Amino acid sequence: MKQTIVTLDMEGVLTPEIWIAVATKTGIEALRRTTRDEPDYDKLMRGRLRILADNGLKLSDIQRVIGTLEPLEGARAFLDELRSLTQMVILSDTFEQFAAPFMRQLGMPTLLCHRLVVEDDRIVDYKLRIPDQKREAVKAFQGLNYRVVAAGDSFNDTSMLLQAEAGFLFHAPDNVKQQFPQLQAVDDFGDLLALIKGALA
Repeated sequence: MKQTIVTLDMEGVLTPEIWIAVATKTGIEALRRTTRDEPDYDKLMRGRLRILADNGLKLSDIQRVIGTLEPLEGARAFLDELRSLTQMVILSDTFEQFAAPFMRQLGMPTLLCHRLVVEDDRIVDYKLRIPDQKREAVKAFQGLNYRVVAAGDSFNDTSMLLQAEAGFLFHAPDNVKQQFPQLQAVDDFGDLLALIKGALA
């Protein structure tokens, strides 16, 4: 029997959406767009970089907002129980420079994500770890003879969810659920844990 590993998205699943929090704090409505709205990640990020430059927003400004945020209610308890059952990795399209405070609050789980290019506190570019990293990570785990169970909420999670042996939508908006009706969708950590436990059995 194969060993199992669980892969989870971060924003919208375990933590608030960082860019939405920044939009709320700064009043810049255009920063509310996320991977739930725009499936093309490069297009989304190029737009964000332009908005940051136009408004003089720096990395430290964003990090100050992140410092006021906490993981979603129940996320830490969910992760603690999940990690008592199996191995778990967070696969996220966030950035190392954003995620660190959340990782500390969540007990330092393993996180695979991207990196921002920063010059004098200005975010000038971003570097993908690899293209389509969530699906590629799942494929790599499968190549290591793992059975993968995955959960996420957005368009950029769906390739990971479909690649995994079992994939679930969690906190997903209606537009994602409608486009991917083959993926079971839940909104409560207890329900997600039950689905994962069922897939692990």
